[in-house]
Amino acid sequence: MGTRLPLVLRQLRRPPHPPGPPLRLRVPCRASSGGGSGGREDLLGQRRLLDGQARSSRSPGGRTPAARDSIVREVIQNSKEVLSLLQEKNPAFKPVLAIIQAGDDNLMQEINQNLAEETGLNITHICLPPDSSEAEIIDEILKINEDTRVHGLALQISENLFSNKVLNALKPEKDVDGVTDINLGKLVRGDAHECFVSPVAKAVIELLEKSVGVNLDGKKILVVGAHGSLEAALQCLFQRKGSMTMSSQWKTPQLQRKLHEADIVVLGSRKPEEIPLTWIQPGITVLNCSHDFLSGKVGCGSPRIHFGGLIEEDDVSLLAAALRIQNMVSSGRRWLREQQHRRWRLHCLKLQPLSPVPSDIEISRGQTPKAVDVLAKEIGLLADEIEIYGKSKAKVRLSVLERLKNQADGKYVLVAGITPTPLGEGKSTVTIGLVQALTAHLNVNSFACLRQPSQGPTFGVKGGAAGGGYAQVIPMEEFNLHLTGDIHAITAANNLLAAAIDTRILHENTQTDKALYNRLVPLVNGVREFSEIQLARLKKLGINKTDPSTLTEEEVSKFARLDINPSTITWQRVLDTNDRFLRKITIGQGNTEKGYSRQAQFDIAVASEIMAVLALTDSLADMKARLGRMVVASDKSGQPVTADDLGVTGALTVLMKDAIKPNLMQTLEGTPVFVHAGPFANIAHGNSSVLADKIALKLVGEEGFVVTEAGFGADIGMEKFFNIKCRASGLVPNVVVLVATVRALKMHGGGPSVTAGVPLKKEYTEENIQLVADGCCNLQKQIQIAQLFGVPVVVALNVFKTDTRAEIDLVCELAKRAGAFDAVPCYHWSVGGKGSVDLARAVREAASKRSRFQFLYDVQLPVVDKIRTIAQAVYGAKDIELSPEAQAKIDRYTQQGFGNLPICMAKTHLSLSHEPDKKGVPRDFILPISDVRASIGAGFIYPLVGTMSTMPGLPTRPCFYDIDLDTETEQVKGLF
Repeated sequence: MGTRLPLVLRQLRRPPHPPGPPLRLRVPCRASSGGGSGGREDLLGQRRLLDGQARSSRSPGGRTPAARDSIVREVIQNSKEVLSLLQEKNPAFKPVLAIIQAGDDNLMQEINQNLAEETGLNITHICLPPDSSEAEIIDEILKINEDTRVHGLALQISENLFSNKVLNALKPEKDVDGVTDINLGKLVRGDAHECFVSPVAKAVIELLEKSVGVNLDGKKILVVGAHGSLEAALQCLFQRKGSMTMSSQWKTPQLQRKLHEADIVVLGSRKPEEIPLTWIQPGITVLNCSHDFLSGKVGCGSPRIHFGGLIEEDDVSLLAAALRIQNMVSSGRRWLREQQHRRWRLHCLKLQPLSPVPSDIEISRGQTPKAVDVLAKEIGLLADEIEIYGKSKAKVRLSVLERLKNQADGKYVLVAGITPTPLGEGKSTVTIGLVQALTAHLNVNSFACLRQPSQGPTFGVKGGAAGGGYAQVIPMEEFNLHLTGDIHAITAANNLLAAAIDTRILHENTQTDKALYNRLVPLVNGVREFSEIQLARLKKLGINKTDPSTLTEEEVSKFARLDINPSTITWQRVLDTNDRFLRKITIGQGNTEKGYSRQAQFDIAVASEIMAVLALTDSLADMKARLGRMVVASDKSGQPVTADDLGVTGALTVLMKDAIKPNLMQTLEGTPVFVHAGPFANIAHGNSSVLADKIALKLVGEEGFVVTEAGFGADIGMEKFFNIKCRASGLVPNVVVLVATVRALKMHGGGPSVTAGVPLKKEYTEENIQLVADGCCNLQKQIQIAQLFGVPVVVALNVFKTDTRAEIDLVCELAKRAGAFDAVPCYHWSVGGKGSVDLARAVREAASKRSRFQFLYDVQLPVVDKIRTIAQAVYGAKDIELSPEAQAKIDRYTQQGFGNLPICMAKTHLSLSHEPDKKGVPRDFILPISDVRASIGAGFIYPLVGTMSTMPGLPTRPCFYDIDLDTETEQVKGLF
């Protein structure tokens, strides 16, 4: 500080730089260190000369330069010490101050740089021409607002540009000059500790009290020629000191009288020539904080008034620059504090349950959701970590994981279920009811992580999947329809890859090696270059060349021809609609396809491997790598052909770049929900995304809970959650919540068939203890499956209004006898989170126990052995039976090096066996494996059990009969 401060003082006293060409730059500016000891003596000598000249022009009662300098030195030294302490805990942290300057004088730029360098800050100057417009200034402000590397923003512009529009364009949290209405409002309200105070106004107070030694209490202060934020800040600070404050402009008729009455005069702008100096009484303290200096206009005619207590504009400006640095350090400290996890201050929404319970959509519309940006702030997300879609949903950027990487994870809870009826047993409803109970009623941070529903079942049999009753995600329509377009992005990416496969086969069939090569690596402006992904393919082929003209004929052929064997293509086109007539199609029948046609099929969009990749990835880079590894076919020599080989990986990543961000929504009680990814559990692995879970686990904090749902019964969704998702994520679950209903247990006990859209038989609406007791075998089996993985189980009995107390008590008793940690009846459907408080308490207690989690099998086992382990240990099969096609596929994938992947069984969800009508706990059956496919990018092998289809069909009366739009109100009708 001793070396740097004299340099700054010398710069303050010297004439301004000659005007030069206007600058426009956006790079950090650093000043030199100021030289060695000889230079320092020279600077100090000049300083003493300047200080002596200043002393000679002031009365003995004025302040001394030493006192003035010590104030600046103290401010900078304190700022330096605070920043050093912050950097001890955060070594990479270095606050950046951005200064937007519209002018051609750089004196203040150098002063700011020197003070910042002394403190340890970085400065970025955006230098604009002097004639820059208001719109140009605002444009630069908005850019800085969104730059997360910048922690403070100051304006060094002419007075005529200081409009409300310009000032309030600044983000208040970056407004280190305290000029925005929000910062001024907090100052006036008395919340100075929560805002930035004008450095100029604060410098005035500091100099008067510490340098001149004035006691401001009871003094009459006249502020002349000040405008806007400076005037307001001065008045407020003086009043806090007990001063009587007057404001006046230079042209006011009563100015002379006011000047005579004042004890202290503060000049906020240059004195006009027509105002005589004699109006200012000798001996009073005069302080000049003319804004012209702060704008870089030094020596522009501002009079040098010689009074005993004169403090000139250079003194104010130097101290103001130091106080701005102090504000910058405070801004950096606030920013660091915001980066840390903190306990939520969540405002939960109140429920007023009605009886009888209205339809789901009526309940949803009866609740007004919080604005999603408010919800995001409540749970600790920063403004630059969300991308808002409308009023009630937003995407969350993955940068939050880096910010909270040192934050301990919360507890991890999985909601699974018994083998369901076709109506579903309410896993989503239980998930939402549980988090509503935890957060809204037990004051425990909790997050629900759900899958995004497919449009196929929504318009087919389910009519929505947002939960039900008073345990829902809202708004229901947005949850069920489109959301933020993730499934559409998957559809687009999947079908782009499908088109690339058939197009490549066509072109290879109709072109010579040379023609194919010349089109794959075209001449552009006379130059032929490989793209990045083509260079990667060359490396994979062992061709270490980068110049396209140097490849031999053999290398050209090897590079240009993928030689895809059409009979081995496993990549299908997808559509997010149930359409049974696309299960088998013929493509390539147009004349332009030159006789190339083949049989193909459509899958439901959520069965796409890209959906599985989205659900299992943990970063954008990982997703790109997984997309590139996806195997779409084999070549004629039996080697795998990947998306990388087709050159389409980058394009797929571009289509998926937004879909990778989890979607933030809320429950009916205003608690947070992530909705992300939607793989079916009977076709794919049936779990929401790893990324959503990981972000949620950080946001809830160490004492919080993340409740995620696995599709269908525990034999399918839960098994895949443990063996696939937990392997991919490295996360360890604490508790399994197993959802059961009396209705489903009666079905497993021998009750009549349950069909969607058909009224339930009396066995389900009247008490039948024997059916319940007989059906509990399925519940007991699912508890045993969970115990295979060493995780405690809490049974959640989702109670319907037709269930009797005897039936409820019986289920809970038998569940605990079967080894459940606890079994709790739940009433969230009818009353919301309040109805699941007992479940929440049971889950908290179970989560406090030590988890002994283990995988079911070693991935190094042969593929057949892993399939057999799942069939026997989980489903209860006697053995498995492989079709010749399935065996051939297993042999091929093993030979290609994919035999050490986990297994994802594609099986009916309506039975533990492969036969949907086999209820309860089937035994001694042989599980048939009709086909085996590989999702190499996602990272699993998936066998198809029995006649499993990857494209659902529509029922006789689909839900779309009831779904409609009110064209007057634009409200969706028919979702339930």
